[in-house]
Amino acid sequence: MKPVVIYTSPLCGFCHAAKRLLNQKGGAFDEIDVLMNPKRKPEMIQRAGGRRTVPQIFIGDTHVGGCDDLYELEQAGKLDPLLAA
Repeated sequence: MKPVVIYTSPLCGFCHAAKRLLNQKGGAFDEIDVLMNPKRKPEMIQRAGGRRTVPQIFIGDTHVGGCDDLYELEQAGKLDPLLAA
């Protein structure tokens, strides 16, 4: 499985939904809480092409986007192949 990184905030319902889907897929992910680690937020914004909202999800070198983007990949049957190593 490709490495997954998700930038989150504990107050974000979309973050919880995205993590729930990733957990259902059985994949481990590195979670970066930008509320507890505010110095990581500029890194997230730079990696996400200027997007400032959480979650921001990366699978391998691919920027997936946010929760809605992750669920769109799942609905289209594209999430599993993207997660596969």
